[in-house]
Amino acid sequence: MVELLVDLNREEARRLSPLACLSGDGIRRQPEDRMDYRQSFAQDCDRILHSRAYARYIDKTQVFSLVSNDHISHRVLHVQLVARIARTIGRFLRLNEDLIEAIALGHDIGHPPFGHEGERILDTLCRRYGLAGFFHNIQSVQFLDRVERRGRGWNLCLQVLDGILCHDGEAHTTRLVPQRTKDFSSLDREIREKECNPLQTLFPMTLEGCVVRMADTIAYIGRDIEDAIELGLIDRCEIPRSCAEKLGVTNGTIVFSLVTDLLTHSRHVRDEGPEAGRDYLGFGRETADLLLELKAFNYERIYHNPACKPDLEMIRACYCALFEHFMHILECESNKQTASGIFFTSMTDEYRDSHSSAAIVRDYLAGMTDDFFLEQAREIGCPIPERT
Repeated sequence: MVELLVDLNREEARRLSPLACLSGDGIRRQPEDRMDYRQSFAQDCDRILHSRAYARYIDKTQVFSLVSNDHISHRVLHVQLVARIARTIGRFLRLNEDLIEAIALGHDIGHPPFGHEGERILDTLCRRYGLAGFFHNIQSVQFLDRVERRGRGWNLCLQVLDGILCHDGEAHTTRLVPQRTKDFSSLDREIREKECNPLQTLFPMTLEGCVVRMADTIAYIGRDIEDAIELGLIDRCEIPRSCAEKLGVTNGTIVFSLVTDLLTHSRHVRDEGPEAGRDYLGFGRETADLLLELKAFNYERIYHNPACKPDLEMIRACYCALFEHFMHILECESNKQTASGIFFTSMTDEYRDSHSSAAIVRDYLAGMTDDFFLEQAREIGCPIPERT
């Protein structure tokens, strides 16, 4: 097995760009001594795919909640689209596709029930109960690093966790420069700083992380338009004319246009002179402006459309009631080990001892699927919204 891995690492170093992150450079928080012919980032892909949190992607809202339409995107499809687009970009730039895939598959694993609306509600509740707030990118790291495997985590590589933390596809960044000098102390510090300052922008430590962050936007911008057209919220002819002419009017043409522009305008070679080593990933100015215009259109006509938020107040009431209910369960028990509830009793002593009751409830609620969330709310007597 050792010989197989050595040969694979040697071939990877020969094939990839000098600016790529090699699998042999993967850094784990806890060193592992195990025989395995898989490279480190390939192992991380498998660990994420086999995580319980990944399985729950299938019933997590992407944009549209409580819609009885099998053709509307859920979170599981979104992360697969991000992974596919990012790997395509990475292949042309000769980057590490295993690292790209691991970041892409795990980047939204911390999203709570009912998407960004649920995230905002949970953020308010976390602050009410003395926590720093709620950020789905931080929660993604939390799940994979400290919650999975009964609280032991998956011991993923730093480069994977960093890419997940820094993936913010909602922020409009036209150029990303990797910040390579990071370690686990940097990761932990950036999490604390982001909790204190939600507006702080984080930058990935690898070009692979930069690729996933750009691919996140590319994957959702056109797909959300297709979903909105499917639901009759907008018409294709309403796409801003400038965007339609230059980027296209279908998800496929929009993705192709954005990926092509990104490949054309990114700098990903190591050479001599004053620009040596200044690698970056970014769009050309015209495309960056068009993408910003298209985002504004999506926010106005889709994301802020009341039709996308059915029974939001009812969902908010369910969140509040469930948080209070589970806090009561934990606070009424003298020992968290005896608290009722499968999640609470299944976790390791180290997890229970290192997390406050509010943090445990946060993790439990954030990990729920939409349907399980509604089922739990119904059990404690909350009125719940119905699918349309």
